[in-house]
Amino acid sequence: MRENPLEQARLLFIRRWGEMAASWGISRTMAEIHALLYLAPEPLCTDDVMEQLEVSRGSASTNLRQLENWALVFRIHRRNDRKEYFEAETDVWQMFEIIIRERRRREVQPIVETIERCLTLVEDGRGKSGAGGPADVDAFKKRFTEIRDFTEAMNGVFNLVSKAGRLGLKPLAKQLARLAR
Repeated sequence: MRENPLEQARLLFIRRWGEMAASWGISRTMAEIHALLYLAPEPLCTDDVMEQLEVSRGSASTNLRQLENWALVFRIHRRNDRKEYFEAETDVWQMFEIIIRERRRREVQPIVETIERCLTLVEDGRGKSGAGGPADVDAFKKRFTEIRDFTEAMNGVFNLVSKAGRLGLKPLAKQLARLAR
């Protein structure tokens, strides 16, 4: 029997959300669980997640815990029910802010710190034997500075988007589109 259009849309979204996240370095299963809970009209228990996505209890539990740590999923307790239920944050703007904040904390900030450390090493090594000639030092410094400046600019863009908020997003996007012409 053919699935109804709502079920087809639900399954397609879950699959694509997982594929997209996997290309960003996030566990496919974690993203699929997030998508499943995002679309669920009611909170789901771990057994529901396991059954609908065909994942093991360990995988479901680990990924649900990670989603809770990101504050993208919340644990719900039902009276007179020993099972734990989960629901996803459904405010898209809130999800965006959480994901950006976590990605910056986990990925961007460490690379910025590494770049700063590299610049310090290059400067500390200037003129020391084995550090390369002045041209090598200047080339390293230039590249580290360029990537640091780019990273800082992108952080600035994300800060502006965040400050603009959900109501300012469309006007900000229009302004950026005008600049791109």
